Amino acid sequence: MCLGIPGRVVELVEGYADQLALVDVEGAGRRVNVGMLDAPPAAGDWVLLHMGFAVEIIDETKAEQALSGLRMMGAGSCDEEVPPARQALVRRRFEVRGVVQGVGFRPFVYVTASALALTGSVANTGTGVLAEVEGDLDAVTEFGHRLRTGPPPLAAVESVTETDLPLAGDAGFTIADTAATGRARTLVSPDTATCQDCLAELRDPGDRRHRHPFITCTHCGPRFTIVTGLPYDRAATTMAAFPMCAACRTEYEDPRDRRFHAQPIACHDCGPRLELIDGGSEEPLHGDEALRAARKLLADGGIVAVKGLGGYHLACDARDETAVARLRRRKRRGGKPFAVMAANLDVAGELVTMTEDEQALLTGARKPIVLLPRRTGPGSTRVADAVAPGSPDLGMLLPYTPLHVLLFGLDGDRPGPDVLVMTSGNRSGEPIVIDDAQALTELAPLVDAWLRHDRAIRIPCDDSVSRFVAGAELPVRRARGHAPLPLALPFEVPPLLAAGADLKNTCALGEGGYAWVSQHIGDLDDLSTVEALTRTADHLTLLTGVEPEQLVADRHPGYRSGTWARTHARGRAVRTVQHHHAHIASVMGEHGLGPGESVIGFAFDGTGHGTDGAVWGGEALIAGYKSYRRAAQLAYVPLAGGDASVLRPYRMALAHLRAAGVGWDEELPPVAACPETERNVLAHQFATGFGCVPTSSMGRLFDAVASLAGVRHEVAYEAQAAIELENLARSAPADDPAHGYAFGTLTGPGPGDPVRADPGPVIRAVAADVRAGTAREVIAARFHTAVARLTVDLAGLCRERSGLDAVVLGGGVFQNAKLLTETQHALEAGGFTVLRPRLLPPNDGGLAFGQLLIAAAGG
Repeated sequence: MCLGIPGRVVELVEGYADQLALVDVEGAGRRVNVGMLDAPPAAGDWVLLHMGFAVEIIDETKAEQALSGLRMMGAGSCDEEVPPARQALVRRRFEVRGVVQGVGFRPFVYVTASALALTGSVANTGTGVLAEVEGDLDAVTEFGHRLRTGPPPLAAVESVTETDLPLAGDAGFTIADTAATGRARTLVSPDTATCQDCLAELRDPGDRRHRHPFITCTHCGPRFTIVTGLPYDRAATTMAAFPMCAACRTEYEDPRDRRFHAQPIACHDCGPRLELIDGGSEEPLHGDEALRAARKLLADGGIVAVKGLGGYHLACDARDETAVARLRRRKRRGGKPFAVMAANLDVAGELVTMTEDEQALLTGARKPIVLLPRRTGPGSTRVADAVAPGSPDLGMLLPYTPLHVLLFGLDGDRPGPDVLVMTSGNRSGEPIVIDDAQALTELAPLVDAWLRHDRAIRIPCDDSVSRFVAGAELPVRRARGHAPLPLALPFEVPPLLAAGADLKNTCALGEGGYAWVSQHIGDLDDLSTVEALTRTADHLTLLTGVEPEQLVADRHPGYRSGTWARTHARGRAVRTVQHHHAHIASVMGEHGLGPGESVIGFAFDGTGHGTDGAVWGGEALIAGYKSYRRAAQLAYVPLAGGDASVLRPYRMALAHLRAAGVGWDEELPPVAACPETERNVLAHQFATGFGCVPTSSMGRLFDAVASLAGVRHEVAYEAQAAIELENLARSAPADDPAHGYAFGTLTGPGPGDPVRADPGPVIRAVAADVRAGTAREVIAARFHTAVARLTVDLAGLCRERSGLDAVVLGGGVFQNAKLLTETQHALEAGGFTVLRPRLLPPNDGGLAFGQLLIAAAGG
């Protein structure tokens, strides 16, 4: 067997950092990668070549032995390839699509081509990256293989298209200028948490970026929120306002440097400037002085607006009860929990418990807010009670920008708080603030100072929120770290724009095999959020190049998202999609189900417009993308006064008590909570139907049981009563001899009518337990078990009638970790295949994705 071909080094090739040499192989000159050798060879050295690489420096005797052996064996008996100098030269174009801009892909191409002794060029285009290489056939083939299999960490290669070209005879390999030509369809990278290499430099007193608040490289930092156009080059970002200094320019142009073509590159000399504006001071502070002052303000109980990647945060010391209560009062937050940022993983570990999977989620490149159980007992520490009143969980995140790290302080800095409240910088109900002038006015009633910088934010992007449930991540809010990455579609779709829902709004664009779901926008309760939807849709169109031919919206006639779609249609058709069908389709699409497949789908949420005019929300559907059939539902009860009953769960409890035949006895908590005059009005409404609409909402049933058990009678934020009921259920004893409650079932009057799940027996059992003094935790746990069993029973009924055994779980009620876990395990034990959300939230934040799929399928 032949182990290699001997060759003699003529010279090292200039410009390749001693990695490339010209080698004479039996009279033919050949450029060879010598980077595998312990040290660069000298001119005249003999080297042994294998697969295009110099693998060993040998002496002349060994070289002659190898040559003699090759001559005796003949070319046909040697496994080594024919010397590339004897191969035909080829030139090939590689068009690469995917997340390939702003992630170090061009430097990767440059280094790969150089290592394979190829000439040519690489450039960003409006659709991705274009590389042209010329050289030996084997080397060009290997180049294509490496593009597909070894891209940089943040890259995601969607496709590589190869085209043979005539030879051009390039003298070397260059990174060409980028031109915005043709239709743009580039997959821009999300903003990414600071990498370990940058953090090490940040902390190193000997590094020129020591304590630089905006340190970044090709592997980390802002991308999505600074892009102003495509292709992704510095000129098409908000960093265009900061000309590079000579040192940064050298790094930017050096293919051996980690910052080679890193568009956000900057340093103390040429980058953005940090400043602190203190409401009580006339002159702003800058740099380290601003950081020291901000840290002291926080330690003294102040509230600081901190400008981050995707907008402003409001920060205060999370251990300071007075400071947190003041922030809660100023922001009119009610009882909704705040997220907290711990200085590091050790501090977080003193506050919460976490599994290995949860820790990986917390510390990964996305660094979302993760909902984690509070730690109790020895070794635990606490935050102020006002951070998350009554909740057994904390929304925990770790520093994900260098500014965050510096705000907590490096070794030797004066200590500040080690845990900060980090909540969105906005007034309740409005979008997160990104504009500096707007922050000074709108956040003035909320904060004592502003820690900001002069790098503009192009588009707002909140922190993502997740939890780990039943063996997998369950997104609650999809934003930073995710957007604008595309989702693969199970079938081709025409150019579409989906407007989403009114709560937890996101929009989505789709074309071909991909959909782009926007970052979380918010509730469309006011004009500013509706305007944010417009800006987000426009920005997503810019990034994707999708030009929608049709719009899709929820069929609810009063939804603002539907009004927005019709207003922005500009002559294009607007399709409407049933809310709960979209929930099911979203999960189907996420799991890659094909256009002809159907599932048993459970859509449990608070509200959605039904085809009969009722408020749906406790639905079992036999569904595909094109159509669905309502197989089962919660039995209707009257919803009196619309939002009034959503904000006051005792009203829903009274409705369910009446439907269950239970008298309004004042010893029952919701009856006592309802003022007598309001009770009399409700009694009249329920008797006459005046001002009522029938509802099958599972979310409203959770509200009713929470009030009936005495947990919560009025809410300050969405799903507050249901969340508190779940929290109680998690703390209940595991060995409950009563084994939960049970729903009744009623068949419809017609053969095709849906089965009705009657909550009456559950309501009567809960009322009996309340009268008997049963602990609220036990009542809550029994109710959760009853809902899980109902789901399994209805799934079994649907399987008998349809032959299907794939079950989809969707809708905001399935954010409930206890319910999702019990339901998933019980269904799997019953032989069902369970499909639950993993990439998109189960709530309305995932609705736009389902709307796209239904519209594309003709539903």
